[in-house]
Amino acid sequence: MTEDAAGRVTTGGLTRRQLGTRALALGGALAVAPFPAGPAAAAGTSGGHPVLRHGSAERAGLLAGHLRQLVTDAETFLGPSPAHPWYAGAVLLAGRGGTVALHQPIGKAVRYSAYDEKTDAGVEFPADQQIPMADDTVFDLASVSKLFTSLLAVQQIERGTLELEATVASYLPDFAGAGKQAVTIRQLLTHTSGFRAWIPLYNAPTREGKLQLVWNEAPLNPPGTKYRYSDLNLISLQLVLEKITGRTLDTLLHDEITAPLGMHRTRYNPPASWKPGIAATEDARPPWSGLARGLVWGEVHDENAYSLGGVAGHAGVFSTAWDLAILGRTLLNGGAYGTARILKPESVDLMFTDFNTAFPGDEHGLGFELYQHWYMGAMATPRTAGHTGFTGTAIVLDPTTDSFLVLLGNSVHPVRSWRSGSAPRVAAANHLARAVPVRPVRGRTSWFSGMATGTTATLTLPALDTTRGRPRLRCALWWDTEPQSDVLFLEASPDGGTTWQPVPFTTVRQGSAPLEHPAGSVTGWSDRVWHRLDAELPGARQLTVRWRYATDRLYVGRGAYVDALRVEAGGRVVFDETHSADAARIKAVGWSPSGD
Repeated sequence: MTEDAAGRVTTGGLTRRQLGTRALALGGALAVAPFPAGPAAAAGTSGGHPVLRHGSAERAGLLAGHLRQLVTDAETFLGPSPAHPWYAGAVLLAGRGGTVALHQPIGKAVRYSAYDEKTDAGVEFPADQQIPMADDTVFDLASVSKLFTSLLAVQQIERGTLELEATVASYLPDFAGAGKQAVTIRQLLTHTSGFRAWIPLYNAPTREGKLQLVWNEAPLNPPGTKYRYSDLNLISLQLVLEKITGRTLDTLLHDEITAPLGMHRTRYNPPASWKPGIAATEDARPPWSGLARGLVWGEVHDENAYSLGGVAGHAGVFSTAWDLAILGRTLLNGGAYGTARILKPESVDLMFTDFNTAFPGDEHGLGFELYQHWYMGAMATPRTAGHTGFTGTAIVLDPTTDSFLVLLGNSVHPVRSWRSGSAPRVAAANHLARAVPVRPVRGRTSWFSGMATGTTATLTLPALDTTRGRPRLRCALWWDTEPQSDVLFLEASPDGGTTWQPVPFTTVRQGSAPLEHPAGSVTGWSDRVWHRLDAELPGARQLTVRWRYATDRLYVGRGAYVDALRVEAGGRVVFDETHSADAARIKAVGWSPSGD
């Protein structure tokens, strides 16, 4: 089973630089200058690089109200969403820099003993046998396990024992069968090998038989010609790693990642003593499961991983929210945590760099998915990395704001058919994105478009006489929207709003060349910094100018901000938002003043 494109809707290279802006008004001119995007308070350290500490939202440089709303919204998915609970319980963790500002369990880790397919209902354990979720509950990560396999591969690339562009067959000669001789290590890591999503390896009675199924599997597409998410990629990579290192994958995980980083609750095949602290998954029986196992609790849920002894490249790792946050902090630190280093910064860059530029919408680093609004929500940027797991797990890392989100839910408990889509992941990511403040250019507030889906928000200036000279609009603009789907327009009307026409404009950020927007619109990613905007307006005795932000019904980005609006005509100022009388004449529908 996989968490892939089947259930989602889809719409350069990474540097870990701090982004954001502080705009300064100097002598009436708008100057845009960068400011550090990290938390207001210094991160905790342990003799080296930042390590995690619990702390307040303020210490993390986050807005507390949005974190509280994150929890409130997450709790709604414990009820019908829409017909059944999306999860029986979850652990939510969010932070920025070295501060974990939210670490909250909700619901139950163990609630159901079975699933009744006749009534489509869960059979609950007696109340005294149900186990509430705890902040240290251990989860079956499902496909989030792929990140660990990918990390281990990048380590070997760094050490020179594995070559990114080498063929898999150069390490595993048997792999070359059925037209796979040209498949490369990079194609395994970026899901461009041509493999189908999965095959039922569990039907083969022996390990040798399972491997033979992999050797015999033919790509559905020529390698490198199509993105196709597949468990077989990471299973194949596991075999490569075990061949070149002489160690099993579970040993590699312990020796190279979890032990150095102190991730003591992360491993394959957790011992029986851990079971009371593990979230249960599914009542696994045909026809919805490939194997008849009953309630799966303390063992890997994925059938293929189970048949491989619980240790597999695509699934099988168990972990906690805190341990995953350590992993995320390590990568945001450039591969180090405290005094431990597991990767060099340039190796981490490979995991955060899009290798799939030929497949827009399927951006992918080595192991990590990039820029995926379908579960990253408004945290999604070209630099945002993450992964999901079929059992209801997800991790999202945003280097732009140095923020991280972990959502671990048991969404296949009691049965996989109850869970649909990624709404809880999107909601949580939207709230964390909103919790990162965008400071106004001048004064206490700027205009914010909001982040609602399926809406149109307008910000309209009063009618102005622009018949003198060369009328111009100048302001500061900040935008981050779902590319192509959500668009911000600058428009003008000479007839009181009966007709509207686009107004072309130019934007410029500090240190960059001006960008022309001839269609009078912006969409997508702008580095989450303020841009200086300049637009020549039409001449009219009663010209109305507005910003119009239109979103579709699926996902949104962080939205748009406008500040320091000023219109000049014939060398005279005809509108200046810094004057309270002018500001009071702005008509906002859906936009609101925001001081963040």
